[in-house]
Amino acid sequence: MRIGFIGLGLMGVPMCQRLLQAGAALMVWNRTPGKAETLCLQGAVLAHSVAELVANCDVVMLCVSDTEAVRQLLFADDGIAANARAGQLLLDFSSIAPAATRDMAARLLAQTGMRWVDAPVSGGVRGAESGQLVIMAGGEEADIDVMRPLLAHLGQRVTRMGPVGAGQVTKVCNQLIVASNAMLIAETVHLAAAAGVDAGKLAPALAGGFADSLPFQILAPRMAAHDFALVQWRVATLLKDLGNALALGQESGSDLPLATLAQQLMQQHAALDGNGQRDLASIIELYDGDGSC
Repeated sequence: MRIGFIGLGLMGVPMCQRLLQAGAALMVWNRTPGKAETLCLQGAVLAHSVAELVANCDVVMLCVSDTEAVRQLLFADDGIAANARAGQLLLDFSSIAPAATRDMAARLLAQTGMRWVDAPVSGGVRGAESGQLVIMAGGEEADIDVMRPLLAHLGQRVTRMGPVGAGQVTKVCNQLIVASNAMLIAETVHLAAAAGVDAGKLAPALAGGFADSLPFQILAPRMAAHDFALVQWRVATLLKDLGNALALGQESGSDLPLATLAQQLMQQHAALDGNGQRDLASIIELYDGDGSC
């Protein structure tokens, strides 16, 4: 099975490294070719265009920023759809809008015969590096089952959630919890420090209790130390995901008051120059200084 991978960002690079370590025949493409240098040294082949990658691969994997980025890759003049063929499979790890996923998948299938599995992941950069992601998939059961042996090198678990789009609905739910929880963790760290407790001790003190979570163990110590240098989750990414959650809420007639407040607070932080590209832990700065929250 020849694998093509498009999107060499924070998650894409370690995922590709895991595939190479598993012995996959891997071709990669990225808008910035320099990001592929390390992967090429490890055995990947650099495609010089999306068309070249699609022509030479059985499975095309995407891990890009948002819905519009996926749409452009698919339906640009010389994009995926212009070069796809029946029997190929598109596996989208991106976190994008469920409705757009269903529409694009139907259009791609009708135009080319290429099938679609939406397989967004959770676990962050650490999970990608260690192969411990959780993968929530939407698509035909047979297509997902074919990919399970390869996906086992990327994640600890693959769960089929339903037809195409169901994986993205599940990821929206995941990100709603993560993003809203991140705001509450920042508020908690600030409260502890303001009340005279060493906030750096919160994570070990609460480990294993009902308040514990993987985001808490990652974010709380970094927030307490104001250590944001290593970018593991970009603010802009979580803000985009909150937008997807609110849009899904509108589509399904569901009120999401906590997600709405989390989005407002995160937008307030992201509005300052450069904050959108900073690590999620930097939202603790909302509570610093003038108490503008």
